[in-house]
Amino acid sequence: MLAGFILHSVEEGLLFGILALGVYISFRVLNFPDLSVDGSYPLGAAIAGIMIVQGINPFLTLPVAVLAGALAGLLTGILHTKLKINPLLAGILTMICLYSINLRIMDRPNISLSPYLGHKTIISIIKGLNLPLKSIYLIPLVFFLVVLVLKLLLDLFLHTQLGLAIRATGDNEEMARAEGVNTDTAKLVGLSLSNGLVALAGALFAQYQGFADIGMGIGMIIAGLASVITGEALIRGRTISLITMEVVVGAIAYRLAIAAALKWGYNFGFKPTDLKLLTGLLVIIILAFPILRTKIKKRATKLQKNIIRG
Repeated sequence: MLAGFILHSVEEGLLFGILALGVYISFRVLNFPDLSVDGSYPLGAAIAGIMIVQGINPFLTLPVAVLAGALAGLLTGILHTKLKINPLLAGILTMICLYSINLRIMDRPNISLSPYLGHKTIISIIKGLNLPLKSIYLIPLVFFLVVLVLKLLLDLFLHTQLGLAIRATGDNEEMARAEGVNTDTAKLVGLSLSNGLVALAGALFAQYQGFADIGMGIGMIIAGLASVITGEALIRGRTISLITMEVVVGAIAYRLAIAAALKWGYNFGFKPTDLKLLTGLLVIIILAFPILRTKIKKRATKLQKNIIRG
């Protein structure tokens, strides 16, 4: 029972790891507070849902979702770089537009992808494979391999000339521009890549949970940020490869913490409907932890000096 609970949480954590990698690119690499994530995540789910219902191969939904997410990120980038709209406002405008676009794509608030209705998803295809490994272990293994490939590709990209330009733009935009970097192009590419990964996560999660819903993107930016911050607190990587690893580890730890709070939180009066409340509280604790740790260290050092003097 406990093993199943942990595996299920790890599966969700790995999918959230893809989301967290996308959020990491915009918030940490580009230093761009992109709120369009809450719209591009259900965008990927909506595209996957409507394509699967129409009988299209579920694997083909993934590149289409990535392309649509990239276009959403490109829109946010154009609003900011060409129209000089504030980054926060640009992301909000894109998110608002995507709400109606997602409804138009699905033509309804939600779409069921249940195999009992004859819909084939990537998950149902994997479970139907005649392999010696049980599906309870096969699904997390497949998700792990997918996330690993995406992580390695992202590591390679961030070490290319374009990737270095994006990193330089996020570190110091004026200095990067002085060195000949086209910062507008760097932002457009970075935001497109970020939202493409987020939409991919949405498409995979819709097939994993068996439905696509218009409201499934609410709070995804908080989940992504929480994953990034949790990973930073756990590992504190210095190189790109370690940092991307800590992002994925943070996503898994975050989902485990949320799942545990929902599973055993009823003893303290929590209900499944308190998911967003628990998420907010967890993020507050994570954000406050470094400050509390610094204060504790200062007090311990001060106490040690007083003991030595005394």
